[in-house]
Amino acid sequence: MKDVTVIGCGYVADLYMRSLKAHPEIRVLGAHDRDPARLAAFCKHWGVAPLPDPAAACAALPHDGLVLNLTNPRSHAAITRGCLRASRHVWSEKPMVTDMETARELHDLARARGLQLASAPSSVLSHSAQGLGRALRMGVGGAPRLIYAELDDGFVPRAPYHSWASESGAPWPAEDEFSTGCTLEHAGYWLSWLIAHLGPVARVVAAAAEVIPDKPGARQGTPDFSVAALFFESGPVARLTCSIAAPHDHRLRVFGDEGVIEVARAWDNHAPVRYRRRMRLRRRLLESPLARDVSLKGAHQPKPGRRGAARMDFALGPVEMLDAIKAGRESRLAGAYALHLTEVTLAIQEGAAREMTTRCAPMKPMPWAL
Repeated sequence: MKDVTVIGCGYVADLYMRSLKAHPEIRVLGAHDRDPARLAAFCKHWGVAPLPDPAAACAALPHDGLVLNLTNPRSHAAITRGCLRASRHVWSEKPMVTDMETARELHDLARARGLQLASAPSSVLSHSAQGLGRALRMGVGGAPRLIYAELDDGFVPRAPYHSWASESGAPWPAEDEFSTGCTLEHAGYWLSWLIAHLGPVARVVAAAAEVIPDKPGARQGTPDFSVAALFFESGPVARLTCSIAAPHDHRLRVFGDEGVIEVARAWDNHAPVRYRRRMRLRRRLLESPLARDVSLKGAHQPKPGRRGAARMDFALGPVEMLDAIKAGRESRLAGAYALHLTEVTLAIQEGAAREMTTRCAPMKPMPWAL
């Protein structure tokens, strides 16, 4: 068995627990939340032991176990720091932290203590993401030149989010979502794929704005829209857009010399990867209306029971991290990769034009995606 404990029993914790049910090799040894009522409801619903404080969540684990830090973003740094000082590996919900100085501090602390620190999202390990990586390695579409990545979620402030609740009854954390901003919350879904397959970003040129004022709980000026041009060291350029104002659009399109690779849904771990060949028809140049499926074949991953809009396995990252710890190797999602993902995301949130100071190697494919 591989062991985890949970700190933070809010909305996203239920999504993790539902995903963990699809991985019977993972054992949840207990959970903690600073709200006693929330802790009681969560533990009763999932049948896990309540733990009195974060120190107990660390103490309950063996040294090769993993703390799942699922607290709100304002608490991520303090909880992660405490767990690392208690000599425990940490998986953090996104964003890992909200400033680069703290990110470097925690990265260095983990390295100094021989520990691993990684953060969500996990979807880069999904069937779809690994299928896209394989298609790129095989040269489908020719050399990638330009990528359009969309993460528009609709006009969320007018959505009926007051009625959204998790399985164990936690409300959707509207104030945290609005005050953190959609860029820090969501950019990683596509950004993690791009860094994994294309390698590090050399330069970010971004703009960000608050286009919907007076959102509940939001700090004035927290961006609810961002657009970034990402210049990768390997050559391609990507345009990544995040908003909670434009109609729902979660597409990724990779424009290559010979055609277009596309994935329609960021939040579906098994979304098809399709390719449209570029062709000449009389005096016109166009992409084929018939797309070829270039997805990975075979069922390589479990599919957790679905609840809500997302078809994602939130446990993919923790599972891979536990496997890495057991094998004595660095997790694909930890170390330099996690730090670089954080730096690029923060630059986009700031609406900055910046040269990146961190680097990471392209991610090693999962064994079943070679």
